[in-house]
Amino acid sequence: MLRSPLILFDGECNLCNRAVQFIVKRDKKAFYRFASLQSSVGRSLMQQYAIPLDYSSIVLIENGKAYLKSTAALRVARHLTGFWPLLSLFLAIPRPIRNQVYDIVARNRYKWFGKTMHCMVAHPQIQNRFLS
Repeated sequence: MLRSPLILFDGECNLCNRAVQFIVKRDKKAFYRFASLQSSVGRSLMQQYAIPLDYSSIVLIENGKAYLKSTAALRVARHLTGFWPLLSLFLAIPRPIRNQVYDIVARNRYKWFGKTMHCMVAHPQIQNRFLS
């Protein structure tokens, strides 16, 4: 089992890369670690948790369980600084409703935010939080 929660993200998605940078900045206790879905670690964990290899959205692996889409994003918010933990209150909304909104953004993220041909390179000060 992983020693700390791990966020798998689409390393080719500009929105996802910005979200990781956003999380790192607000995760003052370095609670989360990260890996791209395209990395060998990401693909291995997707297989381990029976997530289809063509899945291309956020995954949170925490306490031996994988959380997807809006559930993953809202659970991540719980450990960020500022008012972001309040977003976890939206977990009370039924998942199908939350995921409808999430899916609209996910479906359009490349069109709205662009796509990169390479995964982001972590700043040396936080590189140890990224698994490859």
